[in-house]
Amino acid sequence: MKKILITGLVLLGMLIQLPLRADEGMWLPLLVKRLNYDQMKKMGCKLTAEEIYSINNSSLKDAVVMLSGGSCSAEAISQEGLLLTNHHCGYEAIQTNSSVEHDYLTDGFYAKSKSDELPTGGITASFLVRIEDVSARILNELNPNMSETERTAKVRQMFKTIEGEATNGNGYNASVKTFFNGNEYYLFVYETFTDVRLVGAPPESVGKYGGDTDNWMWPRHTGDFSLLRVYSNKENKPAAPSPENVPYKPKHFLPISLDGVKEGDFTMVMGYPGSTDRYLTSYGVQMALDISNPAVVKIRDKKLKLMKEDMDASTDIRIKYAATYAQTANYWKYFIGQSQQLKNNNVVQKKTDLESRFKVWAGENPERQAKYGNALSEIEKAYNELRKVTLNRTYLNEAILQGASVGSIAFQMSQMKEMLADSSNPAEIAGAIAEIRAEVATMYKDYNQPTDMKLMEAMIAMYAADIPRDQQAPIFDTIRTKWNNNYKAYVADMYSRSVFSSVEAFNKFLDNPSASVLENDPAVVFSGSVLDNYMANFRPQIGEIQSRIERGNRAFVAGLREMMPDKKFYPNANSTMRLTYGQIKEYDPRDAVEYEEYTTLKGVIEKEDPTNPEFVVPGKLKQLYNSKDFGIYGVDGELVTCFISTNDITGGNSGSMVVNGKGHLIGCAFDGNWEAMSGDIFFEDQVQRTISVDIRYVLFLIDKLGGAGHIVDEMKLLRKGKEVKRS
Repeated sequence: MKKILITGLVLLGMLIQLPLRADEGMWLPLLVKRLNYDQMKKMGCKLTAEEIYSINNSSLKDAVVMLSGGSCSAEAISQEGLLLTNHHCGYEAIQTNSSVEHDYLTDGFYAKSKSDELPTGGITASFLVRIEDVSARILNELNPNMSETERTAKVRQMFKTIEGEATNGNGYNASVKTFFNGNEYYLFVYETFTDVRLVGAPPESVGKYGGDTDNWMWPRHTGDFSLLRVYSNKENKPAAPSPENVPYKPKHFLPISLDGVKEGDFTMVMGYPGSTDRYLTSYGVQMALDISNPAVVKIRDKKLKLMKEDMDASTDIRIKYAATYAQTANYWKYFIGQSQQLKNNNVVQKKTDLESRFKVWAGENPERQAKYGNALSEIEKAYNELRKVTLNRTYLNEAILQGASVGSIAFQMSQMKEMLADSSNPAEIAGAIAEIRAEVATMYKDYNQPTDMKLMEAMIAMYAADIPRDQQAPIFDTIRTKWNNNYKAYVADMYSRSVFSSVEAFNKFLDNPSASVLENDPAVVFSGSVLDNYMANFRPQIGEIQSRIERGNRAFVAGLREMMPDKKFYPNANSTMRLTYGQIKEYDPRDAVEYEEYTTLKGVIEKEDPTNPEFVVPGKLKQLYNSKDFGIYGVDGELVTCFISTNDITGGNSGSMVVNGKGHLIGCAFDGNWEAMSGDIFFEDQVQRTISVDIRYVLFLIDKLGGAGHIVDEMKLLRKGKEVKRS
């Protein structure tokens, strides 16, 4: 075993010298022609670079959609603004429109006509107009003698100026983002639509088939899709939601291939990956393993169990908490898997090996030593200090800010105290109260007081037990002395007196708002004590530590790029459009286990377990399977459900298009695989896979299972390059 390990480390050192593997990397479409296009052509891409990204002509980028600022991705699949995304991306919209009488979560939903399409409750759709490299402009305003505070202030000022220039009078919105840890900057200009409607979704027994058990796993059999539609004004421009709006006509929409996939086929994904940390040092990885990941898992595990108890007891509560539960569960399992695979894939050692090489390289001459020699030691020292306060920050985010609804709402509304205390501008107060009143129904739409009280009690108890006493907020001294650590009694008193304990109580307060009432509200007192404690005693310290880590990381990443001049580097994901390319490919995750590259409907039937809600198969789907009634979507009596490819994706890519070499849609990406859960930090080139639902399964579910063939009819279907109809 030792010999194998040593050999592996030697090979790692050799591999670091080689060019980046083709399937690793989340590339900026703007730079594909210079960095990637030749390799993509060799792998099977038939499109030109201009057909992928162009600011003057229709291109693939014009079919790629960012949902709600980067929560998910989607793609335009018809000339009438029809979008395809994941079921879990549309889940909250499905849940919001569901009720006991119309349970679209359980039954599914397809609009019979455009007039039947449903509001999504605030989903936005952004189309990229252009990307611009503004690195030189910003870096010219910076100098090495600036403190991190001065540097950050100047960068923010430049962001504001550049974004303002890009959006002046044109109706666009813009964002400047940092890349390579502050070594480069790019401007992104968008056209954002706010009238987005729900067109359809399968029942969650299909859209969430396998539930938490199969989440992040392969083989997968999930029909993870939903359909949205973008509406515009009659000039094809963004407009506030209105019955007068018409379907948006995108500059480009994706034709759909019915030819299927096979081993070795070229695949390309374009979407909006949210966050990766591939340049994270070994110190950051170790802190995640030791502190933050276990804390997140522990807190979310408790929240999930409490929500599940009440959801199982009531259909109404199940519908109310469905979206919250799903969001909590997703990253609960993610952090379990990430920790496991960081260890299994030996990521700390891989990082340490690279850092050792960097130190040797930096010390080889005085100039490099002066620029980069202290970067890693500065990062290490800062992380050693950050470890002391990371648990507190994690519990604030996970247990307090995102624990119970009453606590979260009290946090949001705490600023009202100062506003109400200032009686000099009654018109401003009245306007603010009107805005809040308009949002109250949304705040409480997924709220059940008994469930919320159980969550509040559990989160307070966990905070009190796990955070060192000398770091706890003063309110915990009150709970110990006045309430004798009787958290149940304390929470019961809080909810009996707080104006935030119900929608009725909150509306009554807004009828006659008072600063003194908020000052004494027990939920405000609790949330204010925790937040004030953090802001006074931890935020300044954490901010200073993080600024040192940022400075060290900036030098480390700059040095890595200088150390390996022949390597093509890509930036971390940051909710900006990225392109990744690869191929359909099976994998062998461990001894005696081989995973094929696709799954079929047969596997759905094989997994069926009527006693487990995660593996219930709709009766009609079983009938279609038994009769092999797959229409034009099956081949030789078989219907493919999902496939895997070597594309490099992460959260935010959910719903991203998967296209073949001709730019034709073959699937919709929805997950990564368990063996590569460490992939956000270190790409695992042998086992990392993207899991996608096959577009033919999507169409089959819409047409055959859902009886909504009219929706398929507005798409452009291709077989061997020629347009075909569904029947």
